Amino acid sequence: MFIQTEPTPNPNVLKFLPGREVAPQDVLEYRTIDEAAASPLAEALFELEGVEGVFFGADYVSVTRSAEGPDWSAMKAPILSVVMDHFVSGAPLVREGAAMAADDAEDSEIVAEIKGLLDSRIRPAVAQDGGDILFDHFDEETGVLRLRMRGACSGCPSSSATLKAGVEQMMRHYVPEVLSVEQVI
Repeated sequence: MFIQTEPTPNPNVLKFLPGREVAPQDVLEYRTIDEAAASPLAEALFELEGVEGVFFGADYVSVTRSAEGPDWSAMKAPILSVVMDHFVSGAPLVREGAAMAADDAEDSEIVAEIKGLLDSRIRPAVAQDGGDILFDHFDEETGVLRLRMRGACSGCPSSSATLKAGVEQMMRHYVPEVLSVEQVI
């Protein structure tokens, strides 16, 4: 098995591409060892020194390192080993019974438009950099759209520019009810 690595715009996040599906149904993010207990791979990655976050995209794993921890030259080989061991073993990505609960709430027409634009245009572009952007809330009275950055986008130095220059402009163009976009932390 050959695993490629790619840098991301966030210097503390590295993207690992195992050459197979990772999380084809929905992206998953783990920020703590306790959250990671839901996934054998995330749990094994958190056991490595310096791992501060794990994010699973459709065909990649993004790992966030602690700024105070070891540098990538010391962390890369152990991470590659854990990722390879996981996929070779055939273990599931998420333990049975640990799946995320789906949101069954009915969306307004505007929210459905926003989510559609996020899914079709924005999220695929952001996924190329090892991250994700999720819908959090839209206030129809004020026109403020709140989005949550995950993976490499969370804490990235260029994430506010991405939100304002890219996402907000696109949203305002296609969904005129959106007047501004803010990041939820």
